[in-house]
Amino acid sequence: MSLSLKPQVSVRAKITSVGSYVPPKLLTNQDLEKMVATNDQWITERTGIRERHIVEPGVATSDLAVEAAKACLAKRGVSADEVEVIIVATVTPDMMFPATACLVQDKLGAHHAWGFDLSAACSGFPYALQVGAKLIESGVHKKILVIGADVMSSVIDYTDRTTCVIFGDGAGAVLLEPCEPGEVGLVDYFHEIDGSGGVSLNMPGGGSLHPATAETVAAKMHYVHQDGGAVYKFAVRKMSEAAETVLTRNGITGKDLKCFIPHQANKRIILSTAERLGMDEECVVINIDRFGNTTAATIPLAMQTALDEGRLQKGDLVLLASVGAGFTVGATLLQWEF
Repeated sequence: MSLSLKPQVSVRAKITSVGSYVPPKLLTNQDLEKMVATNDQWITERTGIRERHIVEPGVATSDLAVEAAKACLAKRGVSADEVEVIIVATVTPDMMFPATACLVQDKLGAHHAWGFDLSAACSGFPYALQVGAKLIESGVHKKILVIGADVMSSVIDYTDRTTCVIFGDGAGAVLLEPCEPGEVGLVDYFHEIDGSGGVSLNMPGGGSLHPATAETVAAKMHYVHQDGGAVYKFAVRKMSEAAETVLTRNGITGKDLKCFIPHQANKRIILSTAERLGMDEECVVINIDRFGNTTAATIPLAMQTALDEGRLQKGDLVLLASVGAGFTVGATLLQWEF
């Protein structure tokens, strides 16, 4: 097949390494049965989740991000001093400021890097990936770390069975570098936001609208609040629409893809999207059963799963897709180059 490669650029970006990290502590469905009124069958049938990893007290998002970044750089044989930019996609920063990217830079020893955080919830990683790609395409930078990391357990109410069964903690990182002659790398993307959906998935406390007070804490405003039905309906529709948009724009279909790496929010959403794209289920990467929804970390964690299972080979066409709080929507088409 022939890709139109829109838009045309003189320098293209590619992923050259992937690293991931999840904390060792497990929270299983059986554990949750002892905490809230739920059960393993209900969780598994509706979400596809069986267990998730949870940090110990005192472990922060930057700690997970650093471990993923170290693994990523080690696989490529690149030192932290060679990294020029660090972009951390997260909605659970260590603190409001400084940016988690600053903490990662310091802990990693990336003395020549600048960086920043990007907040787009579950679409954070594909959004950060495109920002990093554009910095490569500008010709100014040659080694960029893009990290998706979240400690969702820090903002989950474990007495709320509608949210506590869904989320886990984890981090994934990729290294972006310029393509070599003849390589394709990141091809195209489609991003969209719909701010009217903000009421359906948010954490109302802690910002400038509702600063932390005894009252906001008592009202549990510093936890995730979700209208599950509204989020599900939007995600089912928009993940496939975004994916179809980027595929159609490049003259290909789901049948041309070797691998579909979606955000891991719900197994039913993932399979519905794949079916609409006309993809075979064996081309779809699903690891939600082991990790739950780790928000910005799900896609790089799924990349690692695909690599571990031997499902990514040089030259493969790969599609990423996500929907997150905001609402945010993203789809990325790329060619695997290592």
